[in-house]
Amino acid sequence: MKLLLIHSDYIEYEVKGKAISNPEEISLKKDRLEEALTVFIAVEKNDEKSPRQAVLDATAEIEKTAEQLKAKNIMIYPYAHLSSDLGRPKIAKEILVELEYELKNKDFNVKRSPFGWYKAFKISCKGHPLSELSRDIVPGGKNEEEEPESLKKERKLSSYWNILTEDGELHEIDNFNFKGHENLKKFSFYEKEKSRAIKQEPAHVKLMQKLEIADYEPASDGGNMRFYPKGRFIKKLIEQYVNRRVAEYGGLEVETPIMYDIDHPTLSKYLQRFPARQYQIESDKRRFFLRFAACFGQFLMAHDATISYKALPLKLYELTKYSFRREQSGELAGLRRLRAFTMPDVHAMVSDLDMAMDEFKVRFDLSLSVLKNIGIQNDDIEMALRTTKDFYKENKEFIVDLVKKLGKPILIETWDERIFYFILKFEFNFVDMSDKASALSTDQIDIENGERYDIKFTDKDGVQKHPLILHCSPSGAIERVIYALLEKEAIKMQKGQKPMLPLWLSPTQVRFIPVKDKFVSNCEKFIEELNSSKYGVIIRADIDDRGESVGKKIREAETEWVPIILVIGDKELESNSFTPRFRDTNFAETKTYSLDELKEKISENVKDYPQDLLPLPMHMSKRVKFK
Repeated sequence: MKLLLIHSDYIEYEVKGKAISNPEEISLKKDRLEEALTVFIAVEKNDEKSPRQAVLDATAEIEKTAEQLKAKNIMIYPYAHLSSDLGRPKIAKEILVELEYELKNKDFNVKRSPFGWYKAFKISCKGHPLSELSRDIVPGGKNEEEEPESLKKERKLSSYWNILTEDGELHEIDNFNFKGHENLKKFSFYEKEKSRAIKQEPAHVKLMQKLEIADYEPASDGGNMRFYPKGRFIKKLIEQYVNRRVAEYGGLEVETPIMYDIDHPTLSKYLQRFPARQYQIESDKRRFFLRFAACFGQFLMAHDATISYKALPLKLYELTKYSFRREQSGELAGLRRLRAFTMPDVHAMVSDLDMAMDEFKVRFDLSLSVLKNIGIQNDDIEMALRTTKDFYKENKEFIVDLVKKLGKPILIETWDERIFYFILKFEFNFVDMSDKASALSTDQIDIENGERYDIKFTDKDGVQKHPLILHCSPSGAIERVIYALLEKEAIKMQKGQKPMLPLWLSPTQVRFIPVKDKFVSNCEKFIEELNSSKYGVIIRADIDDRGESVGKKIREAETEWVPIILVIGDKELESNSFTPRFRDTNFAETKTYSLDELKEKISENVKDYPQDLLPLPMHMSKRVKFK
């Protein structure tokens, strides 16, 4: 890597045209930074041998120079003309993005001019002895052996991508007939190309804002969201449902810290893999990182436990509020990919591979069932399975059985050798309106961390052994589940169908619309009757008592996706029967209902799900507008 560092009064640029066929997406065509250390950079082929080390070495050099100059502003400027031995554009861009994040972590104000474009620029050099410096970064150097062996192997990783059908046949992606499996095609090439950047706003963003579910929080870091009462309510119900299903599965719920010592001997080597994806804080002269999963706390807890083979599989569970990952800014969009998220994380410690594979099947079924009951069917997801070629050959029948359970072809990624901690992994992925795929449920068979964390159990023969560990999130991040539900409805809207959330998740299940003010008290009594103890469920009903026309009230209830609308006037009071407007036309069997019949109908639909009270005032006249 070649660096030219110029201490400048200012640096400004303007994008003129493409320099490569696939340049970085840009939002600003021109920018300027005052009082800056401008760092012209050429990423070279040699940097590809150890990209992570190249980033760390360049960060250290730039930081040292900036501190000498007392400069807090840094402009990273890709400049191919510094070298005749340039690295591949894809790797070069990744290195520059990682470098930007590392420097921001050092509390610098950092800007980066876009990669892959011709740019005109103006710069004013300060002209003192340290104002113009050049550096040649050779990644690793004397520190090369410090790079984790797993990262060195990962640099050489080659993936083989195939489609596995229910009959057990493997098909190359390029030769597979995707007719009837269009989402699998989108997902497969998305995974193969590894393009995560967002080029357009996902459809669910406008829906989450319009429905007052969630929104961006400008006062926080990107990827940290605010949830309004309706959104917090939906999120809470999904959390309660997942918690119950894991408890029924046998999960033992625990709670662990959200931060850990970055120099902890067991954790430090693993953390070296993803330094730019961590939030770090300092306290009492120690550095800590915010967890990106519940693994650390649960594994440290298991290390201290006395475990017999009779307790296996040992299932530890935590719904993390929150897990933190510093995803790249270009990947952040709505609820799809966040930096702070709620993750159900259930680990199972097992005695051997046979028990691991038996448990894997149970958790596979659990994950399918959880998604289905939340509202995401098998048709809505695409499955990826990742393993080594040898494991696939030795366990093909087991793997094909999983494909048969799903009932459609899957994407399978294989490697010549294992370089990750897991030997087998599945993911259920949702493909959205933008043709982006996001993982929901997942499980992995981990064959390393039992030993790494020195977790032990006493086997039947009295000998202490290290367990294998399964990592499962039965639903995936709760926020991402909401994203998938909203994107699913956006797809329906594109087809001209009415969108709606499942009845059990709808904040308002029934809306009463009185035709005159005098009927408001009658509506209040109907709501009281709906929630009598006869059926043992809570039915969330509200009243639109605002001074608007009945037509406008109905239209607004429709835009809120209210599942059931009841207009109340003299006719309804005299007949003691109602003609509901059902958003889901499959829900209605007759045109008119008594209040008891309607109550029974709703109760039958929601009785197996978590119940909770209306999250907003019952009278709409008393509500605030969040958006």
